[in-house]
This record gives sequence, C-alpha cells and structure tokens, in this order.
Amino acid sequence: MNLFEKIFNYQILSRLEDSGTFVVTSHERAWLRLMLQNPAASVAFTPDTLRKLTSILEQDSSMDLSEHLLEKASATEQRVYHPLLRPLRRLLMSKSSMRISYKLKSGNVCADVSGLPCKLEYSMVKREWYLIWYHLGRRALMSTRLKNIDSIHAESIGSTYADKLLEWVKTTLESRKTEVFVEVAKEYNRELSRILYAFSCFDKTVVFDEEDDIYRIRICLMGDEMEFLLLKIRFLGKRVRVVEGSYLKKRMLEASTKALERYGEDYTKEAP
Repeated sequence: MNLFEKIFNYQILSRLEDSGTFVVTSHERAWLRLMLQNPAASVAFTPDTLRKLTSILEQDSSMDLSEHLLEKASATEQRVYHPLLRPLRRLLMSKSSMRISYKLKSGNVCADVSGLPCKLEYSMVKREWYLIWYHLGRRALMSTRLKNIDSIHAESIGSTYADKLLEWVKTTLESRKTEVFVEVAKEYNRELSRILYAFSCFDKTVVFDEEDDIYRIRICLMGDEMEFLLLKIRFLGKRVRVVEGSYLKKRMLEASTKALERYGEDYTKEAP
C-alpha cells in the first residue's frame, strides 16, 4: 500500500465513511504510537484515554525517524493543543452557558461576561484556536482567541433557550459562507486523494460527472479564509481549476499575469 494514497477510488472511500468504517494503515499506527510519546500527549488526552491508546498500539512498532529526518533552524514552535479545549468541549456538549473573562486588543480585560459557547475553530493561517460564542449581554456573536481568555466558569441556562440560540448562530454562520467550485483536470483524477487532502481543512463535497469523467469539489468557507484557499490552489498548480468563484478567478488571473510578466511574456488576454 502506498504511504500517501490509502484509497485511490473516491466512491469506495465515501462508502466506507458512510458505513462508519475508518481505514488505518500500519504506518499510521506507528506514527500515532510515536506521537503518544510526546510530552504534549499527556496534556491532550485524559489518563484513561492515553492508557487505552497505548494498550491498543502495544503490539505495533514505533516509527523511527532518526535516520530519515534532520531538523535544522526552525521557527518558534506553537502548541496546537490548548488547556482550555477540554473544558470548552464539555460546555459545548452539555450546551451550558459560561462566565468568561478575556482580554481585548487594547489590553483591557472584560471580566465575568455571560455567554454561550457555540463552536471551536482552528485557524490554519494564524495557527491558533478561536472560540465562537454568543454574548448574552450584547446579544452579539463573538470570536475570541483562546490565548486571550483568562478564565471560564460553567453556568446553567434553560435547554430550550440554549437550543434556540445555537440554531440562530448556526443559521448566521451559514449565511456568511461563500461557495467555490473547483474542477479536477481529468489527467489528475488518480491524484484525487492528494487533492482532497489539500482541501481537508475546508467544508467540502465532491460530485463526480460519470459522463465527462470529471470531479468537481464544492468548497464552503468564510470570507477571511479566501487567501488560505488561494494558497492551496496555487500549491496544486495545473491539477485543479476554479470554475465558480469570481474573486478567486480574479486573484488567480492576477497572479498568473504577474508571473508571466516577470519572465518576459506579454499576456493581455482576459480569462473567460
């Protein structure tokens, strides 16, 4: 089995996901065992979960990277896991309200504010966690970096009221999303798994046109995520093409024109 392509056929992969089947290779198990040896694992998992995972992987060999990877000058490491993730997830699961104290950009602190946690998001661009929550006093939707939160304490509000607010938040967030359609070039259909992996952090669906043998990927995202999506599309190169999404088409045309001009090409033809 290829290390990077577990499933080549998207139809097979989607059916496995629908049935609740998750395919794990021996290499992935070895990688997980190696990651559990990292000190951050004891913070990310509860002791019971960590013991269970360690027991399951006891018969697997750990991945040895000493002969394959050499770390040179690296940037300052940023922790993906945050200590507030676990208590916030408990609040989200129980649909409980909270008392939150957090810092503003100005440096001032808002203390003991009543709110309802709605969603946890991880920004791939800024590489940090955000809490989307509803400010019960202002009746407004808020987005706060976890690193700016000083403390959180659980409160209790009526489940009916909480469900009503969460439904409103869900509708509001959906209304702010933009749809983009990306088409996979036929000659790169065999690389669909790699292409989908590049878009793995986005909400997406895949449609296959059997008559034309074309895969189209529908991506839903917020407006502030456009630049990150552009980065992924440029990385994939000629494997994909934006078929719907005027902003992305315009930015890709601008980037292509500048690249051709840099190498002495005269490109004046506009995109269809």
